[in-house]
Amino acid sequence: MLGFLITIHAIVSLLLITVVLMQASQGGGLAGSIGGQTTNAIFGGRGAATALSKMTTYLAITFMGLALLISLIGSPDASGGNSVIEQAQEERTLAPASEGLDLPTAPIKDIDNN
Repeated sequence: MLGFLITIHAIVSLLLITVVLMQASQGGGLAGSIGGQTTNAIFGGRGAATALSKMTTYLAITFMGLALLISLIGSPDASGGNSVIEQAQEERTLAPASEGLDLPTAPIKDIDNN
């Protein structure tokens, strides 16, 4: 399920990028260079800009919704998903047992021989 949602999210993101690039900016954008006459014939003079703006809005809402859904589904449960460090602390495997460990000591100098 999560893989399917991520795939749909990737497709929506590519569509969103494409639609944003096709919109005419102040400099003309890609909308005028790719299919300028075709888009004018299909949508009309301002129809292309309006349709692309609506598509951008719908794709952006879909993108954000899918991002939230993926984060909710993909996150581990708060009750069952402990971190590895917490599990190791519960099992006491982070630090070795202090029993039977001999700590090194510094050698004692004889002060009288100086």
